[in-house]
Amino acid sequence: MPRSPAYRRPGPARRALVAGFSVLASLLAAVLIVVLGGLTALRLEYTGTPADSARSRGNDALWLGHAWVDGRKSDADIAGLVTRLRGSGVRDLYVHIGPLEHDGTLSAARYPTAETLIRSLHRALPRVRVQAWLGDVVGKSSPTKPTKLDLSSPATRERLTASALQAVTETPFDGVHFDLEPIADGNRDYPDVLARTRAALNARGAVLSVAAHQIEPADKLVEFARLGGAERTKWWTPAYFTEIASRVDQVAVMAYDTWMPTRGLFGGYVTRQTELALANTPSTTDLLIGLPFFHDDTIGHHES
Repeated sequence: MPRSPAYRRPGPARRALVAGFSVLASLLAAVLIVVLGGLTALRLEYTGTPADSARSRGNDALWLGHAWVDGRKSDADIAGLVTRLRGSGVRDLYVHIGPLEHDGTLSAARYPTAETLIRSLHRALPRVRVQAWLGDVVGKSSPTKPTKLDLSSPATRERLTASALQAVTETPFDGVHFDLEPIADGNRDYPDVLARTRAALNARGAVLSVAAHQIEPADKLVEFARLGGAERTKWWTPAYFTEIASRVDQVAVMAYDTWMPTRGLFGGYVTRQTELALANTPSTTDLLIGLPFFHDDTIGHHES
């Protein structure tokens, strides 16, 4: 009969390894529970029957591409656009006339037919406001050979305001729509340029609107991301969102590129963003929720 091998108690190194794996497994389980709980909460947000009030109130907006101001669109195209807009509830059109130069200036050569478009729309749809959509990629850059829009430069911020004024004085735009990305939560230069630009535009009867980052869907999410080494995230804290919204006439939350894999989760996420935006937008600022109408199909966005 064979002898049973002698029992050997695990050594300190092995016990430490087992304990480490146990802690790691517990942490992963906790993270999984939190993630699944969050996804379940989002899915539940997108249940039930929409209220009767969940419809257009005649204050919607639409982003339009550069082809409308560079000569590619004909009078027939404009007439077709008017037909689609009439009775649609769209009040504001954000027409892309940029991009801005990296030093903050704007080339008028980029939008040679803008005035024709605006005057045609004003005649046919006098209630619709046509805003100049200006954007660029934001980041640190060399002052001599800039490769991004550096908002930390006072000269760049001054030129940015001047470009906004150029859009409403040289052409009959009703306002300016800034889409400057990415803006890190807490950035101090962005509120400064918005306040200056809004004052300058309002003095001429024009409005300022911005495309805003999403609001963190859970408390401390931005803070945790920073602890993990992220300099910026796709989210702003509610406090920073409120600060930005208070410096403009209109704010449009970019509620897309959400990484939500299903319709239900995406719907719940947009519902959550809408709730947060409503709670953190001043009553003096118009709020819109931006939805995707582009055809990318990536891990971050699936066209519908």
